[in-house]
Amino acid sequence: MNSSSNEFNQFVLFSEEENRQLDERVTIRETRGKPAAYVDCLARQKEVQLKPEERTRQLWLARLIEQFGYPASRIQVEYPITFGRDSSKRADIVVFDADRPTVPYIIIEVKQGKLRDGKEQLRSYTHATGAPLAVWSNGILAEVWHRKNPNYFVPIHHLPRANQTIEDIVDQPWTIQTLIDKENEREREGSKARSLRELIVDMENEVLANAGVDVFEEVFKLIFTKLYDEMATHRGQHPFLRFRNTNTAAQLKRAIQDLFDEAKKKWPGVFLDDERIRLSPDHLQVCVGSLEEWKLFNSNLDVIDDAFEYLVNKSSKGEKGQYFTPRWVIDMCVKMLNPQEHETVIDTACGSSGFTVHSMFHVWRSIYRALGLPESDLFTMEQKVPRAVDYVREKVFAIDFDEKSVRVSRCLNLIAGDGETNVLHLNTLDWTKWDETVKQDEWGETYSAGWNRLRRLRSKPKQPDYRQFGFDVLMANPPFAGDIKQSDMLSPYDLAHKKDGKLERAVGRDLLFIERNLDFLKPGGRMAVVLPQGRFNNSSDQRVREFIMERCRILAVVGLHPNTFKPHTGTKTSVLFVQKWNDDPAAGSLCPKVEDYNIFFATQQVESVNNSGDKVYVRGGDGTLMRDTHGHFVVAHDLYNHEGLTSDGIAEAFQEFAAQEQFSFFRLAPSTVTA
Repeated sequence: MNSSSNEFNQFVLFSEEENRQLDERVTIRETRGKPAAYVDCLARQKEVQLKPEERTRQLWLARLIEQFGYPASRIQVEYPITFGRDSSKRADIVVFDADRPTVPYIIIEVKQGKLRDGKEQLRSYTHATGAPLAVWSNGILAEVWHRKNPNYFVPIHHLPRANQTIEDIVDQPWTIQTLIDKENEREREGSKARSLRELIVDMENEVLANAGVDVFEEVFKLIFTKLYDEMATHRGQHPFLRFRNTNTAAQLKRAIQDLFDEAKKKWPGVFLDDERIRLSPDHLQVCVGSLEEWKLFNSNLDVIDDAFEYLVNKSSKGEKGQYFTPRWVIDMCVKMLNPQEHETVIDTACGSSGFTVHSMFHVWRSIYRALGLPESDLFTMEQKVPRAVDYVREKVFAIDFDEKSVRVSRCLNLIAGDGETNVLHLNTLDWTKWDETVKQDEWGETYSAGWNRLRRLRSKPKQPDYRQFGFDVLMANPPFAGDIKQSDMLSPYDLAHKKDGKLERAVGRDLLFIERNLDFLKPGGRMAVVLPQGRFNNSSDQRVREFIMERCRILAVVGLHPNTFKPHTGTKTSVLFVQKWNDDPAAGSLCPKVEDYNIFFATQQVESVNNSGDKVYVRGGDGTLMRDTHGHFVVAHDLYNHEGLTSDGIAEAFQEFAAQEQFSFFRLAPSTVTA
């Protein structure tokens, strides 16, 4: 950086009046036989010799106190800067934070020399102290920087006065377009660009590991707050983004807490009303500075889902053998089961609720097409039409036993559903104890609205029994690992009993989910469920396969690539698609029971995730990563045609098969509900 290229942030330095006032304070004394100028230092309250650098310092002290309004009590000169055990370095002038009087707010260096050297020295001083503002001046020129993080200095016009914040003097407020521009800039950087997930890993390693807080909770709060800020700005509720690192650490802490409180009111039931951000002001400042340039909203929320997957897996999910389902697998399932606007949908082991969110997107697109409305790149951020909101409130449900996953899922569903969600914290398998759970006051405050809607979908609503429900569509990826051994949990399940009627000692959790999921479906209801490959092949699971075939028509079995759930597990998995037998059109979609029928089989061949667990992306003819119309990078797979950018895949082949077989759910009109 040189002064000629940054004229906008140079001071027109000290006026004749400022110099005259300093000269009036000067006393001439003889030093070593020669006259020398002395002045009473405004900060040190003692007389000092007025050498050239000291003159510049005294001019700065006068300006800080008399023009900018900083009290002398907040100012210190020759302030020691500590690097490890070395405290020999001294900053020329330090102004301390008004809220934390021992923490530097402004560091000013008045050394002669090159600007580049002065900036590097200031960078090290601000990094060591956390000061957000830095000034280099040689008495003729001055440069002012705002330190947003250790490696990012932003030039600004001038210092704030004592009664101003940094935000008051920052040049341009940020909008959503600012974030889009920064997103495009990262793309141009190519290999230097990072994902939000990688950014969070860095934050955890460099900042949060020593912050003494629950990493999941604090990062979740920040993402939640930033999502609200983006949405409020996009919808015109606020003119510019407020999730910015533009003030002192103490001021920033207050501002982000206020923004978090606003978000909690907009999206209730994710955090307690009195929940606070627990990061220290300094740690929060670094985290906000790291996150502020990332646009979290896009058309399908995949940016934050990737980050949440890391956080939840790290804290709890992996221990139970449950991993978030990749979005390309979810989209294949949604395309193959084709949920409609008038149909109810549930995920009984929801994780981050990918199945329900993408079902919402699928149905919304049909609604928007019916209304002649476009779907923009920021689809999730825009206010939804009443039909879309009604669909989410009345038709879309999700359940999970893991409390962290439920909160993530509620967050994503509330945001995507425009403030509506029916995500419930329940043990899907242990339904006989639901009454005990729902009587807890704290549970009821959060989940009562969704719970009442779920109860109305029981097969026999007037009876106090939660075994049988009447859902049209169910999609789930239940946990694979672990057996259930509690006899009270096993006893209601047919699959938990041997042929002689005796209770098994232990039953795989995923097997119980198969039976439980089928109980959620009405006659003619359809299901997609991810299962370990062994359930389709092992001779010991023959009884399970017979159990399914007795109750359902097997529509399809799709083998997923072995790397699908890496780096978490290399377990081979398949997706089972079924529809419950039904001969009564009044009970649900028709699926007349037959003894002999065709089944669709397919296996994913194209690798979407490499052996290290990293996504594999499609590249264009010029070698650059391909993006779709929403700006998403296109993941490599052969599961479906991605907006015409890739070839037809398994989903399109199944749709042809479904039409030939005359499946009822592919003969439905695009929308059977009127506005």
